[in-house]
Amino acid sequence: MAVPRMPHTPRVVVVMPAYNAAKTLERTYADIPRDIVDHVILVDDVSADETVVIAERLGLHVVSHRQNRGYGGNQKTCYDTALAEGAEVVVMVHPDYQYDATKIPELIAPIVAGTADLMLGSRFLGDPLAGGMPRWKYMSNRFLTTLENVAFGLRLSEYHTGFRAYSRHLLQTLPYDLDSDDFVFDQELIAQAVAAGFRDRIGEIAVPTRYFAEASSVGLRRSVVYGVSTLVVVARYVFHRSGLLRSRKLAARSPGRGRDGSRGRDGGGGRDGDGGRR
Repeated sequence: MAVPRMPHTPRVVVVMPAYNAAKTLERTYADIPRDIVDHVILVDDVSADETVVIAERLGLHVVSHRQNRGYGGNQKTCYDTALAEGAEVVVMVHPDYQYDATKIPELIAPIVAGTADLMLGSRFLGDPLAGGMPRWKYMSNRFLTTLENVAFGLRLSEYHTGFRAYSRHLLQTLPYDLDSDDFVFDQELIAQAVAAGFRDRIGEIAVPTRYFAEASSVGLRRSVVYGVSTLVVVARYVFHRSGLLRSRKLAARSPGRGRDGSRGRDGGGGRDGDGGRR
């Protein structure tokens, strides 16, 4: 689906949080539609392979952490850098080639049209099991998604995707710098969006599922930790909404405040930085 070219064409920036993505980075990048995307940023979280070498050869804007910041910490740098580069629409895609980057025009179309501020690429609008998703991941994803829909008042088919698009306005409004440096960052950001009044500005499109040997993957132990952390996010949101326990993370800030990309993010506490899929 083509994005309508408007009198003011928004600046679209793709960000890729990378950790040991050398085997799949080039294939992911090759699928990014150059006629739609203005700039591509890769943030490397101290990879032990040739991720940075390949990214530089491809001509990407590379930001390298000096210390491993974790998946969430990587995304914080991604969004800070994209906003500093003047992004009006930011697309986050994992560089592990699980998600089809040719779907970017369809993903961002509602944001460009002004009808959405957050778009998710859902594997569950198709058949993720046929695409190779392990059954235990399928079941845990279904359980968490159902719980989140009840808590957030949404009807999404999936929350746990590594293919997303955000408007500049949304990123400037949400205090994502307060979020976790681990995998649950993605869920905290959605909870913040709902708490800030963006519930009716969240949508999704279908993306095919691709599981294969070269793509990174989170194991059972990390998935259990992620699942428990997601339950904590849901509980925090419910308590915040009810007024029983207000959370600073869920309080929106004025757009633009502290979101000019001037904050440095070149170090910090080392976390497990596996930027793999769930």
